[in-house]
Amino acid sequence: MDSLVRLNVDLHCHSTVSDGVLSPTEVATRAAGNGVQVWSLTDHDELGGQQEAARVARELGMTYIPGIEISVTWAEHTLHIVGLGIDPENAAMNAGLERIRNDREQRARVMSDKLAEFGIMNAYEGALKYADNPNLLSRTHFARYIVETGHCKHMQEVFDKYLADGKPAYIAGDWASLEEAINWITQAGGIAVIAHPGRYKYSRSEFVTLYKTFKLMGGRGIEVVTGSHTVDQYHQYAHIARQYGFLASCGSDFHSPSESSMDLGKLPPLPSGLTPVWEELI
Repeated sequence: MDSLVRLNVDLHCHSTVSDGVLSPTEVATRAAGNGVQVWSLTDHDELGGQQEAARVARELGMTYIPGIEISVTWAEHTLHIVGLGIDPENAAMNAGLERIRNDREQRARVMSDKLAEFGIMNAYEGALKYADNPNLLSRTHFARYIVETGHCKHMQEVFDKYLADGKPAYIAGDWASLEEAINWITQAGGIAVIAHPGRYKYSRSEFVTLYKTFKLMGGRGIEVVTGSHTVDQYHQYAHIARQYGFLASCGSDFHSPSESSMDLGKLPPLPSGLTPVWEELI
């Protein structure tokens, strides 16, 4: 399996179908140009880019793994679960994702009202300019508008001041439960993976509960190497993967050439002693 481990793999990124700035075709082209061999497009709560992504990936010689990133509420915070190797046509998954998307418009309008209290006017309309899919208006779209209007210098500042969990314009979504997300993924033939665990503000005991609960519910993987993790966190979550018997995944979480901390295909290799998730998917 060593040859598989050395593959250039990127199993987490986004297109204009959710909150990325490149179309599925453009993301696929960039991935292939950067040497990616095994690729997955994992748009937030939306499968509309899967056919295009799969077709272009194959044309460019990449192995394609259908993917999704599902928004979950767990322990009063938002958690993201990536599904890999899913059937994008699965009826139960599509019905569940539609329910999540239906909540996004109301959430976005409340967020806009909150931002107006800080002098950031017309944020809903401004954010829409950045959303190819208005049903998936997200904090990222608002952040791009806030930078454009000069209220903040860069995207991270927007989240730090207004939009991150616990900040004054943050509005929690009515997302899926952890059990729902895992069930949708497994019923669609996929593998459920905890996305970028280093980003969550859970306590140590909450993380232990999360890992145990996730595994009991049928979750099987965890992102070890991802764009928002530090080198120390690569080893921290490699240890978690070994401890709980999770498959190890990796992905840049690419959204934009100018915004993302890591480009497609530029991930370092997984730490040793792990079972890569793609060994079960290709």
